[in-house]
Amino acid sequence: MNYVLFDESRRNNLLPLTFLRPVADIRFGILTIREKWERFLNCKTSTLTEDYLSAKFPLVKEKENIIINGAVCPNNKLVDEIGRLQAGQVLVKGDTVIAMYVNEADFEKPGRAVEEVETEAEFLEINNTWDIFAKNELALTSDYELITHGRKSQKIPAHCLAIKPENIFIEPGAEVLAATLNASAGPVYIGKDSVVMEGANLRGPLAVCEHAQVKMGAKVYGATTIGPWSKVGGEVNNSVIFAYSNKAHDGFLGHSVIAEWCNLGADTNTSNLKNTYDQVKLWSYPDESFVETGQQFCGLIMGDHSKCGINTMFNTGTVVGVSSNIFGSGFQRNFISSFRWGGVSGFSTFLPKKAIEVAKGMYSRRELDFTDVDAKLIQDVYNLTHNYRRM
Repeated sequence: MNYVLFDESRRNNLLPLTFLRPVADIRFGILTIREKWERFLNCKTSTLTEDYLSAKFPLVKEKENIIINGAVCPNNKLVDEIGRLQAGQVLVKGDTVIAMYVNEADFEKPGRAVEEVETEAEFLEINNTWDIFAKNELALTSDYELITHGRKSQKIPAHCLAIKPENIFIEPGAEVLAATLNASAGPVYIGKDSVVMEGANLRGPLAVCEHAQVKMGAKVYGATTIGPWSKVGGEVNNSVIFAYSNKAHDGFLGHSVIAEWCNLGADTNTSNLKNTYDQVKLWSYPDESFVETGQQFCGLIMGDHSKCGINTMFNTGTVVGVSSNIFGSGFQRNFISSFRWGGVSGFSTFLPKKAIEVAKGMYSRRELDFTDVDAKLIQDVYNLTHNYRRM
């Protein structure tokens, strides 16, 4: 059977995090949603997504296909029910389409599936950007059980302070140096070849993914994910950082989501709670206005390749798009579109040619190839976000 993860309309609710990736490639918990499905299904998946993303995330069609909602996380009951679908059947729960069985000829018109099968399974899904940090504890705990089941952790070094060590898992190649690991409130996962430097204080539920670094003296509270190859210092609370991003210095990041290839300058601080204790509103791309999140705590949502200078202050409930550079004193505005250069004193346009040059330099530092496909994606997003730069 061929499995495909599809984007649906909710991907717009997840902008700016989905400008450069399908929904299924959002990191949520320890793994991306795609990585979760591929572990459960024991196979590779492809993607049905926006046309401009398909060059990097191509669709693979076979005679028989099951396409699965990329915003829904798998569990054993869902996977079992999906495995029992017949041609023309669609698995749903309420208004949510979870999966459908389609033939190759019907692929462009998946709505032709005529028989609905209603599931009673409970499952985790993301509908909005703030769900990623608000539900991260559930996702992280589920991933921890999936990844560590039947396996034995590396030994916790004697120079570390481990609280509830049975909830701590250290992968091969990881270095944990004179750190405090507190798993009393949730599991602590230390990924392969990652480094936790001396004096770091980590409280679960927490994931330090492979090749990530936690700097000396860092204070990291759950539920937090530090993605592969990312670096974290200072104070972090209930945040999800995707791969290859850095918050390496002092400063506070709370109830936030940071996409890939971002950099937060030294002493960057995010406000995650209003002085009035009101619920936070957040910029919505599909609504082109600020919407209620239902969250009392909400910090920063930052799209790929964006950066900020030292001592940057982000207000409660701020959204930053793709490839923007923010700097200057005072609280920044709480919606900054893509390809913007500046801050409180004003913005100019950060042209894609320069953004591509910077991205190439960052890839080179990590010994990765920045391809023509990657360059075109940045140009495409620049074109897609033109109208927002007028706001």
